[in-house]
Amino acid sequence: MTLFAVPIYVHLLNVVVLVMGALLILLVLIQRGKGGGLVGAFGGAGGSSPFGSRAGDTFTRITLIFAAVWALMIIVEVKVVQAAGKAETKLFK
Repeated sequence: MTLFAVPIYVHLLNVVVLVMGALLILLVLIQRGKGGGLVGAFGGAGGSSPFGSRAGDTFTRITLIFAAVWALMIIVEVKVVQAAGKAETKLFK
């Protein structure tokens, strides 16, 4: 099944990349940086983290891994879209 001249799995992959991007933004905002993070913006304690004192290191690792997976998903999406475009071009020749 195709929608707008590309297979449906391309659209599903696009949705996955968009959701991962939104989650990555939220993950970055949750972290406590110099300004206190999102918790400090809403009147929370700037010096303490709701997830414990070692949460900063954990969130940094999670963010880096999540960002790497997100970047790899974008690379995969580009390759899949290019392959789908080449396959469709061959069909119309």
